[in-house]
Amino acid sequence: MQLCNPFLKDPGLKEIKGIVFDCDGVLFDSKDVNIHFYNQVRSCFDLSPMSKEQEDFVHMHSVQESFNHILPLGYESELSKIKDKLDYSSLLPHMRMEEGLVELLELLSLRKIKTAINTNRTTTMDLLLATFGLDKYFWPVVTASDVSRPKPHPESLFKIMDIWSVSAREMVFIGDSIVDQETAQGADVQFWGYKNDGLQAKMLVPDFWILRDFLMRNLD
Repeated sequence: MQLCNPFLKDPGLKEIKGIVFDCDGVLFDSKDVNIHFYNQVRSCFDLSPMSKEQEDFVHMHSVQESFNHILPLGYESELSKIKDKLDYSSLLPHMRMEEGLVELLELLSLRKIKTAINTNRTTTMDLLLATFGLDKYFWPVVTASDVSRPKPHPESLFKIMDIWSVSAREMVFIGDSIVDQETAQGADVQFWGYKNDGLQAKMLVPDFWILRDFLMRNLD
């Protein structure tokens, strides 16, 4: 895996017409907020806090898949009764946007590089982007609700390709998990790992400031 290096020239970047971002762990450091939310849900069922394995699972998967994984069988009949107690929107202001993100997005906009989001979030995505003033930067925003088979199935990336009218070689997917890696592999899309050197990625992105410098030099 190649480290994102602002002094490294990579002519292959000239083909890129769009960059797709995962949300949790890439755009935002949201793991602690998500853990708090899902533990709140578990407490409504008199369950103890999640294990480390469960914490990792809910970080990567959709709400429905996460509920299926961390709640007892038959939870659906009880969930409607506690819905009013589950206010994820109150947690959104406590999420931390990754440093350098806006500056990177401004550069990509200037260079006419398309940007989209591919996430296993569902109903919270629009509110999250609006809360941080990011909604103007991304199109489309593909969530687990927009596809019949969420990540790691590649349907979401194929959907973005179709909307953008680009080929797989003209697109990059930036993610931080094995689920993101498998999604990119399934769509034959170049994958860049974000702050995770344990993934099979074409490039490791340590932070968005370094990526911005790298692209500034290689997209000119």
